[in-house]
Amino acid sequence: MAMWDRIKDQAKNLQQQAQGARGSGAQGGHGGQGGHGAFGGAGGHGRPGSGSSGGSRAQLVNTLKSQLTSLKTELKSGAYRDASMAMCALVAAADGHVDPTERQHVESLILSNDVLQNFPPEQLRQRFNQHVDRLAFDFPQGKTQVMQEIAKAAKKPAEARAVVQTGFVIAGADGYVAPAEEQVLREACSVLGLSPQEFGL
Repeated sequence: MAMWDRIKDQAKNLQQQAQGARGSGAQGGHGGQGGHGAFGGAGGHGRPGSGSSGGSRAQLVNTLKSQLTSLKTELKSGAYRDASMAMCALVAAADGHVDPTERQHVESLILSNDVLQNFPPEQLRQRFNQHVDRLAFDFPQGKTQVMQEIAKAAKKPAEARAVVQTGFVIAGADGYVAPAEEQVLREACSVLGLSPQEFGL
């Protein structure tokens, strides 16, 4: 348990740093759609030019990634696998529609993710695509089912956190987390009984 407290402190510190950076004139490209050249804005989302928190988001994603990797040996349960695939599907379809290139992009991130290599690629691909199909067919109904799948990981706090971390790492792979992605990550925290603040959301 001490390890999670340490991770929580790290996340809190990162959040404070991020807020500090935000306050210190990090008001870059206002108004320019897609103006985040530093991250090569893949992923097909219109990126509103808030300009703030790009660097701190990337930093947070890297921290979450290393935390996840340190737990790799513990994250082998079916509940974690299923909930994290549901989480990734929700991130891919966060804005209510599923772009085929976004879907492919997220699938390749899943298959190359260090921790998810605990599971056979075919299992991951099948579960991810099943959820994405559900969301593409009927987003509100699909989202309810996907959230139920995510909620199954709530029994073990370590796995619940890892599910949100996995979603965050996949969402922020290009250095940017879209508002719609942040929203579904917050909702996942809620069904898992976690505080969104823990993840800087």
